[in-house]
Order: sequence, then C-alpha cells, then structure tokens
Amino acid sequence: MQLKTISLTTSFVLLSILLVNAQNQKPTDKTAVTAKRMIDVRSGKEIPDVVILIENNKITGVGSKLKIPDSIQIIALGDVTLLPGLIDAHTHLLHQYYAKYGDDNSNRLLEMVQLGPAKRALLGVRLAREMLEAGFTSVRDLGNAGINADIALRDAINSGDVIGPRMFVSTRALSPVGGQFQSVTPAAQELISQEYVQISGAEEARKAVRQAIYDGADCIKVIANVGTRRLSLEEMKVIVAEARRANLPIAVHATDGDGPSMIAVEAGVSSIEHAYTVSDTVLNSMARKKIFLVPTDVPGVTRYQERIKRAVKAGVRIAIGSDIYYEFPGKTRGQISAGMYKTYVASGMTNIEVLRAATINPADLIGNNSIGAIEVGRFADIIAVKGNPLADISVLENVFFVMKDGKVSKYQSVVKAED
Repeated sequence: MQLKTISLTTSFVLLSILLVNAQNQKPTDKTAVTAKRMIDVRSGKEIPDVVILIENNKITGVGSKLKIPDSIQIIALGDVTLLPGLIDAHTHLLHQYYAKYGDDNSNRLLEMVQLGPAKRALLGVRLAREMLEAGFTSVRDLGNAGINADIALRDAINSGDVIGPRMFVSTRALSPVGGQFQSVTPAAQELISQEYVQISGAEEARKAVRQAIYDGADCIKVIANVGTRRLSLEEMKVIVAEARRANLPIAVHATDGDGPSMIAVEAGVSSIEHAYTVSDTVLNSMARKKIFLVPTDVPGVTRYQERIKRAVKAGVRIAIGSDIYYEFPGKTRGQISAGMYKTYVASGMTNIEVLRAATINPADLIGNNSIGAIEVGRFADIIAVKGNPLADISVLENVFFVMKDGKVSKYQSVVKAED
C-alpha cells in the first residue's frame, strides 16, 4: 500500500505533535491559520488563500495572502474552507431521553427520579465534548438541567477543567404551573420544581427572574404555554422588564397557534423558540420588533417549511437551534446536531442564509460580539471543512478541524491511503 504524500504513521505523529503543542500554547503565543478559502459570513463572499493571524485567543488579522510575521506557529490546512465556529442556539446538554422508555413525559419523570446533579453534570461533560468535536464552539443551553447543573458545567468549561463549547445558560425555565409535565400524582408534583420555576402571578414571575440572575443565568428561558396552560401578558411583561434590567435576553418557548407567540411578542422578548404554527401577523410583528425566530425543525414537514419561507420573506432573523435531547444510537450529540442545516436549505433558505443562522445571527441573539464571525477582535473560534458549504451545506456534518479560543480542539488527518 502506498500513500499520496507521507506515511500515515508519520502523518499521525506530526498532527499529534501539532495538536499537543497547540493545546499547550503559552498566553503570548502567536499563530497563523492558512487555507485555500474562507467564507465571510457577514458579506457572503469567499476569501481565497486566506491567512488568519491569532494572538492569545483573539484574531488580530484576516485577509487573502496576508503577510505572516516571522517566528510564528503556522497551521497550514490546505484545500479546505474555513468558517467561524458553529453556534447552536437551542441545546439541552444535561438532558437525554431514550425512545425505549416511551414518550417525553415518561422520560421526564425517569430523568427526575434517576439522575441527580452529579450524574447530570457527567452527562453534560460527555455531550459538551461531543458538540465541540462536531464544530460547535458555542451553544445557548435552555434549561432541563436540574437546579443549576448548567451553571456548574459552564463554569467548569470556562475554567478549563472540562472540554466543551462556550455555554450561555438559562438555569431552570420559568413556566406555567406544572412545567412541561403532564398529569402526575400530588406526590410526584414535588419533582417539578427540580426542573422548572412555576409561575402564578406577576410577583412570582419577578422573583423567579431575580433568582435566575442571582444564580448566574446568561439568559432567561420561559415556557409560554403547555397546551392550555399559559402565562399571561402581565406575567410575561414583568419577566421581560426584570431581565432587561440585568441586560439578559429572553427566550420563549411558544407553540400551539398565535396566542402564546403574540403574548411574547407584545412583551418584547428576544427570541421565540419553535413557533411551528405562527401566522404572518406574528412574523411581521417579530420583524418590526427585531425578535429572532429559533426554529428547531425536523426534516420534511411541509407546514414547517412554509413557515420558514414566510419568516424569511417577512424579514425575521433566524438563529438555528437543534433542540436535540433524544439518544440516537451510533451517533454523538454533535453529529446529530450538525445534520440539521440541510433541513433549512430544503425549506428555501439559501446556503449563506443558513450559515448566518448558524454563526453571526445566534451571536447577535446571545448578545456577544466576540463570537460568530472571523473578524479582527473576535475570539479565534474557527472550523475547517472539506468542500464548500456555499455549494453543499452538508459538508458541515464533517468538520475535521476545530479551534476554540485560539487553541486546537480537534485536528483529524486528511491524508488518505490508496491501493
């Protein structure tokens, strides 16, 4: 068996050395990443023969055939496409259901009974690493994490104790009485507070937001409705006012027609999650108020696809979220999540619109101008794929290089053997 260039053993050793060195960079290290092309997600243009200069964890220069200073580490990736690290706008990294146990409600009860904070945190450690390895350098994690286990995971990642994407977390979701549980016995109802803060009145809403802020939330997650159980406009307005005072965005789960979504829009939230059945009236109001739509669609549902087309036409900004929380045997959480983008191309979005909805749009929704684009001053969150996502969005399912915060998190060899 012969190799195209160098032996696989030599290739593996060289790449391993590069990965180890990159992961142990000193704070003053400088790096250049080069590739045949980069997609500028803001302009939608390709930058050929791109050079990205990095110092510490920030991008200091980016351009075509940019001069590389002497005495700088170079990561030459060759004929690949560079992109900003992906951002999943709706995750649940401390939360996993299994089809063998039945429906959501059955799994929800089992999760409450069987998983304590320690097991939940360990689940989160595994799923966080799987997300990063798939190219997700940041996520917005929206509840279903018990009492502040998401805070613990976020802080462990930030301190370098475990490996994962940047997490922007909500703590427990605020909800109508009963949370997202269906009918349970009075004894079992005591479990609900482990997963949701139940709201009954404006003052309870105010107190819940203040508690989330105290606990360290990066955003506020609200369940607007669970079937016929709904939060009122007064409660929603109080939630928004308290969150805005702390400069926190508000994400609202809203389904089942226009009613819950319109209450959220009138209150002035930051994003509406799911919104599977909203009318043009709601979408036009969202566009006027600059409220994001975070769709979490499954493939091939005609009414979902039509809603995406109507949202784009209305001028609603879209930030794509996976909302994956079931196990898919044989695939990691990251691999499942990375497959979501072709769903939106099938719904009529252009490839560049999807790329924006996976990078710069969720960064703006989160309110962090240091992520979401490869630009001077932003964090060096960079991924590489073979092929060009402007031509084929499915290449995002095979990310072989991941850099987060200026450090290489994944670098797979692309050297292939031939008979």
